[in-house]
Amino acid sequence: MTRFIFITGGVVSSLGKGLASAALGALLQARGFTVRLRKLDPYLNVDPGTMSPYQHGEVYVTDDGAETDLDLGHYERFTGVASRQSDNITTGRIYQNVISRERRGEYLGATIQVIPHVTDAIKTFISSDLTDEDFVLCEIGGTVGDIESLPFLESIRQLGNELGRERAMYIHLTLLPYVPTAGELKTKPTQHSVKELLSVGIQPDILLCRTDRDLPETERQKIALFCNVRREAVIPALDVESIYQVPISYHAEGLDEQVCGHFGLEVPKPDLTAWRAIVERATKPEGEVRIAVVGKYTGLLDAYKSLAEALAHGGIANNVRVKMHWIDSEIFEREDSVAHLNGVNGILVPGGFGERGAEGKIAAARFARERNVPYFGICFGMQMAVVEAARNLVGLEEAGSTEFAPTPEPVVGLLTEWERAGTMEKRSADSDLGGTMRLGAYDCVMSPDSRVRQIYRNDHVSERHRHRYEVNMAYEDRLAGKGVIFAGKSPDGALPEIMEIPDHLWFIGVQFHPELKSRPFEPHPLFESFIGAAVEQARLV
Repeated sequence: MTRFIFITGGVVSSLGKGLASAALGALLQARGFTVRLRKLDPYLNVDPGTMSPYQHGEVYVTDDGAETDLDLGHYERFTGVASRQSDNITTGRIYQNVISRERRGEYLGATIQVIPHVTDAIKTFISSDLTDEDFVLCEIGGTVGDIESLPFLESIRQLGNELGRERAMYIHLTLLPYVPTAGELKTKPTQHSVKELLSVGIQPDILLCRTDRDLPETERQKIALFCNVRREAVIPALDVESIYQVPISYHAEGLDEQVCGHFGLEVPKPDLTAWRAIVERATKPEGEVRIAVVGKYTGLLDAYKSLAEALAHGGIANNVRVKMHWIDSEIFEREDSVAHLNGVNGILVPGGFGERGAEGKIAAARFARERNVPYFGICFGMQMAVVEAARNLVGLEEAGSTEFAPTPEPVVGLLTEWERAGTMEKRSADSDLGGTMRLGAYDCVMSPDSRVRQIYRNDHVSERHRHRYEVNMAYEDRLAGKGVIFAGKSPDGALPEIMEIPDHLWFIGVQFHPELKSRPFEPHPLFESFIGAAVEQARLV
């Protein structure tokens, strides 16, 4: 019997509903249950694929090629359960589906309304594509009181009534702000948030109260009284040093016990030994390395959420703290890169789109290549590393990417067709931007004598992609003549997936996004190796 837990948020945004959902999922797994986590986003975009990272943070890509919310990254990292396209829905997709059905005449002439047609579509999404999991955790994006989230709240209200208390519960995440002049935590915002939730017919069963300090017993009882929940169901969600402490912290406060109690489940307490070991390594490392991340969205670190976590996982694997220096790539177009990159133990250039900041990324790649500093180029970062090599090693001064403008030396060009699951997909420069990239998991075959083959310990891997442009295979021989090889390719040999410079301390570029598959308990091999090379570089200087 599948049970549903609905997680909502109030008072302010960015309280950490995604992290709370992921941590609860991990706790339920530790008690022996199977889980699936889903995110319902109230914005009108069909998906976040065309949204600026400054608007929405990173786009998390699933194996089946869905562009989804970054919270799905938290879900995967904490539970290890691979997300699917069916685990993230937006208002845009819901309305798109409803209107398409209306145009096809599937509603048999009915007047299409939010209730029941839109809410029915949302409920269908929540309850479909499941495989008899014990728990489905559904996070509702936005903040209670936002007009755009009302259809989702109404849908989970209806679904809760249909399922009954034995199969549904509501958790509400709120903020307890501390007012220094009064010297106390304030419960009124939480009271108002719960009142707002009650106004749409939802009584929360558990309150998760975000706070930066201990919650006094008097305030806990006050919240329970005014919000109509049991005192034990008021759970402090304290700030912690590492996000991987959150499951441990929530268990200590009784969250998973309250959830099991609600559903009448008597199961053994969770074994959190592995989580404690991860926290120990994350918070008490034996050394430190400095990694420069040269990107174009460094003003909002959520744009690189999975990347930052993957670097941290690499640090955990090597028992070092990874100190990340976030550098706007455009600064290298105005200033010498030496001043900003001197002293770092590794340089990572992540993915991105568009010409802005591209020359700065090329400058960072050149710095790393010439000074024997470990370099990791991801997606666009690989492309710019190849452009840099073509210009400064091969001698093609006009080498560039057709993403920016027509160029006589198109080292990087538009990907117009590729094979997926036995069928040929085609795109053109005039195709819509949304959902038209090479998305999702694709295979890569590595050269047997390459460094990446040694790192992966496998000839064949599957990695997640998100890009429109590809390095041009026509330049392979000229690059190889200068020591830059394509160490990994698509199974048909038509597309370069990995480039490396064997004579360098560590210089690897990949067309895919390995950060999306890194987990705290299973650091991605490339990140583990990259940080290991940074440790070696630190010893050499």
